[in-house]
Amino acid sequence: MLLAVDAGNTNVVFALIEDGEIRARWRIATDPRRTADEYAVWLNQLLNLEGYDRSVVTGVIIGIVVPRALHNLQVLSSKYFKTEAVIAGQGSAEWGFPLDVEEPGSLGADRALNMIAGHARHEGDLIIIDFGTATTFELVDYKGAYKGGIIAPGINLSLDALVTAAAKLPRIAISAPEKTSVVGRNTVDQMHIGIYWGYVAMIEGLVARLKAEVGRPLKVIATGGLAVLFEKHTSVFDTIEPDLTIQGLAMLWERSQQGN
Repeated sequence: MLLAVDAGNTNVVFALIEDGEIRARWRIATDPRRTADEYAVWLNQLLNLEGYDRSVVTGVIIGIVVPRALHNLQVLSSKYFKTEAVIAGQGSAEWGFPLDVEEPGSLGADRALNMIAGHARHEGDLIIIDFGTATTFELVDYKGAYKGGIIAPGINLSLDALVTAAAKLPRIAISAPEKTSVVGRNTVDQMHIGIYWGYVAMIEGLVARLKAEVGRPLKVIATGGLAVLFEKHTSVFDTIEPDLTIQGLAMLWERSQQGN
């Protein structure tokens, strides 16, 4: 089985994949100080709970946007799974699609992996929106080339900034509202409206601008843990695929193994 590791700014997601199917997945807060031994103890227990021994893992691929966390994940792979990890975007696991932007080297692994999986699974021109620590919009043409995109603060990041900067505002949890009114009658409701509906307006507005600028039909794919938060209150998404990044890792792994 393949162990795919998506190391993001907020969480590290581990997924156990067999024949292209995700058999199990676990997440842990991203901490560059976490050692390989700590990962191994935690992961071994979770594997056992799912009925697996760590010996079932025969390959590891890592997609990472936190460089300081990479070494310990590589040690985890070599020490506990007896295999050298493939690093997404490097060596045999290069992205393999054109980067038609001014600074191709700055593209984050998670964004590239979303584009690999998105283009493989959908025809035509795409907008891929990933709801994570940041909310990113990727524009992928029908040939699979990356044409550029948008980076915006994630919804939780926006909320944290608001609460930190305004001393009297309480910390609230973001959830899909039951009411569609945008007139708040108390402070908490007003915060929910400002954050949630403000974010919906941003998503819809940016997608509309991208579509107008491209001038061709664009399919909108949403991914990331918070994508389902907006599903009920906007029709801007054509489909939601929560595991797009992990799917991209699995596809990149298969490509890296061709000819081996």
